[in-house]
Amino acid sequence: MSEPRTFTRRQILGGALVAAAAGAAGYAAVSRPWQAVRSGSASAVRRGEGILVLVTLYGGNDGLNTVIPAADPAYQRGRGALAFSPAEVHDLGDGLGFHPSLAALARRWKEGTLAVVRGVGYPQPNRSHFRSMDIWQSGVPDRQEVTGWIGRWLDTETPDPLRALSLGPNLPRLLQGATTSGSAVPSMSANGATPFGGALARLDRPAPGEPALLARVRQTGTDLLAVEAALAKAGPDASSPDRSTGPLAQQLDVVAGAITAGLPTRVYAVSLGGFDTHAGEKATQARLLGEVDAALDRFLTSVSADARGRHAVVVVYTEFGRRVAANASGGTDHGTAGPVLVLGEGVRGGFVGDEPSLTDLDDGDLVMTTDFRSVYATLLDRVLDVDPVTALGRPWPVLPFV
Repeated sequence: MSEPRTFTRRQILGGALVAAAAGAAGYAAVSRPWQAVRSGSASAVRRGEGILVLVTLYGGNDGLNTVIPAADPAYQRGRGALAFSPAEVHDLGDGLGFHPSLAALARRWKEGTLAVVRGVGYPQPNRSHFRSMDIWQSGVPDRQEVTGWIGRWLDTETPDPLRALSLGPNLPRLLQGATTSGSAVPSMSANGATPFGGALARLDRPAPGEPALLARVRQTGTDLLAVEAALAKAGPDASSPDRSTGPLAQQLDVVAGAITAGLPTRVYAVSLGGFDTHAGEKATQARLLGEVDAALDRFLTSVSADARGRHAVVVVYTEFGRRVAANASGGTDHGTAGPVLVLGEGVRGGFVGDEPSLTDLDDGDLVMTTDFRSVYATLLDRVLDVDPVTALGRPWPVLPFV
């Protein structure tokens, strides 16, 4: 149950038609105070030049064992054998530390280019993988919504298949709009040289008088070929990821190559699954977080010397955190709020938002302190340089991490 929810081309097109016919609905308004991040020397993302890289950790990463309140007695009591001692974690201050596997991210924290947004969630949290991820990717917690928060931004832009790319065979809800969408490209086949390319191009050629839905299907095929061709022209870094690395690093290799080659893409979506750690969590999460740590460090290093790459902002999130108390299987069960990590040369490092209490709980779960729509509003405003209301329906407080 920890794999991403994906959509076929037919579902995407059908969803877009439904969304186009649906009226706008109200949004629940919940905001809480946030504390300022510490000042750093990082430069802000230049207006109109920001690039957003969204990293989805599917399965519900355990936030309490990622940004660890090791000094809190309630954490030690609740986690038992799953707990880390203060001496084992990478100290971040404020009684918190990074998981031992996050050594490279701890270094970037010290450099002031990594922010931890604490207690991020939404009202009336849902513990279903699919429903909670739908909520995170749509940005709408109080009703079913077929479009994504990035997809609704795409609806306001001039259509361009390169504007938002998802690395993987399926298009996530995140990039699905009512009238347009991002493009999904399998990261291991982005070579633009398929022997069927010519046949596909002929198949996707528009015909006079054809129905609008069929024309859109043809356009989707044409867009895919255009994206693959652009990645192939961008050079080997964008079309031939290093197969000796893990899947997240392979996806980010493609992103790094596309950025440094000057592709006009403003949003990239990559992902890693396997975080549904109901049993044997300690070893599994250590392995997965080690892969995240190495992949993010490799990516940020590879784009740091590039003028455009220095304006890339990486955001790491998951569909929910885990419960405070460990279970009897050496794991943790589905919970609610958790940390969101934001990295990049233009990021103001430090803590944003209050740390959730481990004793003032909601039926054993953390109570959110930061609404995820404030995170999205900040990214839309400060990274994509657009009015957040276009995607979120109403204003939300902008947070000081960019």
